[in-house]
Amino acid sequence: MVEKEASTFKTTLLRPENPGKDDSWAFLVLPKAVSDKLPRRGRTSVQGTLNGHAFQATLEPDGQLSHWLKVSKKLQKAAAASPGDVVAVQIAPADPEPEPQLPDDLQDALAAAADAKSTWEGTTTIARLDWIHWVESAKQAKTRQRRVENACEMLASGKKRVCCFDPSGYYSKSLSAPKAKD
Repeated sequence: MVEKEASTFKTTLLRPENPGKDDSWAFLVLPKAVSDKLPRRGRTSVQGTLNGHAFQATLEPDGQLSHWLKVSKKLQKAAAASPGDVVAVQIAPADPEPEPQLPDDLQDALAAAADAKSTWEGTTTIARLDWIHWVESAKQAKTRQRRVENACEMLASGKKRVCCFDPSGYYSKSLSAPKAKD
C-alpha cells in the first residue's frame, strides 16, 4: 500500500480482558497522532497492512478521540502476529468508504417502512454508518429495539442524520477500546 495519506506506526497487539464467546481475536489502539489524520472520530473504514499483510477494516472509536482495531485470528495468522507482539501497521482511509453491513433488525425494520427506507437510501454512506453505530452501541436489547424503532420514525420523517449521538464516545463516554488482559 503506497499512499500519501497513509500513516505508519508500531504498537503492541493486545489480548482483550473480556473477549466474549470468541476468544481468538486481539486488538490494537492507534496512537492519537495517527488517529488525528483520519477523516472522523467515529467509525472509520481503513485499508492497510499489519506486518506487511494487507487488510481492510472499520476502526472503532475509543472514547478518547482515537480509534482501536479488532484483529481477527485470520489476520493474526496471516500477519504472523500474536497478542504481546509489537506489530508494524500502515493505514489510510478507505476511499470510497465501503457500504456498511446492515444489522438484521434494522434491515427488517426498514423493509417494513417504505418512507424510512426511501430516506435511508438517500443518505450518505457516512450517515448510514452513524445510524448503524447508534443502533449497535445500545448496551441493552430493549434500548436497541427502541433505537431501531426511533431510527425508522426519524428516517420516515425525512431526517437523514441521527441527532444527539456522539460517534466518538468522547462527550458521552459511551464508547471505549476493550481493556487489555494483563
